[in-house]
Amino acid sequence: MRWTLVTAIAPVAWATNYFVTHEYLPTGQPLYGAAIRALPAGALLLALCRQVPHGAWWWKSLVLGTLNMGSFFALIYLAAQLLPTSIASTIMAASPTVLMLLAWAVNAERPHGLPLMGAGIGIAGVCLMLLTGNVTLNPLGVLASATAMVTSSFGYVLAKRWSTEVDILASTSWQLIAGGLVVLPLAVVREGAPPHLGVGAILGFAYVTIVATAVAFAAWFAGLRHLPAAAVGLIGLLNPVTGVLLGTVIAEETLTLRQICGLVLVLLGIALGQPIAATAAGRIRSRATGADSRRDAPTGRARRLGPGESNCATQRDG
Repeated sequence: MRWTLVTAIAPVAWATNYFVTHEYLPTGQPLYGAAIRALPAGALLLALCRQVPHGAWWWKSLVLGTLNMGSFFALIYLAAQLLPTSIASTIMAASPTVLMLLAWAVNAERPHGLPLMGAGIGIAGVCLMLLTGNVTLNPLGVLASATAMVTSSFGYVLAKRWSTEVDILASTSWQLIAGGLVVLPLAVVREGAPPHLGVGAILGFAYVTIVATAVAFAAWFAGLRHLPAAAVGLIGLLNPVTGVLLGTVIAEETLTLRQICGLVLVLLGIALGQPIAATAAGRIRSRATGADSRRDAPTGRARRLGPGESNCATQRDG
């Protein structure tokens, strides 16, 4: 439960990031946005852990930073500009299933029945919450969102595979710095001069850097280390849930009955995928197995010993 709650910090923070980005950050420069988000966050975590990459972690940091940070941040920025939030969130809601399948292929974490059921219920809940039927699809936006989902899911699986080798804060800082350094030259070539930042944008980037990036990704990778990938992926569904609830609080929107039903389904799906649910199911099976064993137990009548068998009680008594 503790690591479930820690991991939940990430999708909740990422949901608030959508609002801050939309309201306060400059538009039209996703590459600079990704670099400005990643580099200060990585430097902050590096100052806390005071560890530099060593050995294979130079290239591992580059791979993970490109998948989880640089390309992901830029693609999400682009998708947010080209798609309604409802469509982008619905596409990203498929990430638990993708994460389970990739974890099975790469880390041999075979998905079980409850997490798969939870993923199906959670995706249905997100669709019920967000899809209204009156939406316009931009093919480039759909491609950007889907690519962000697949690349980050693969990066998360690799991060989980390698996470036991180094400290969580250290590996997260290296990924953020590597991802920012990969994106920054592309931003200079593609987008020209850096954007002018007013007070609101500076405060917005400060929030995104510290809360929605440094804290959120440290919590997310800590969850990947201590929980099954299936459970972590399902916790990510708190992202659209938080977005809907923020709309009711900040924009004073009214929750419809359909959205409430969707929220309940998403929370049910998340609960089904957590280890505590699997443990409870295992205990129920164990009790049933134990009852069957007692039912089939010997009645106490003596049995003739076969060749090579011995009476254990007689041996213990000397």
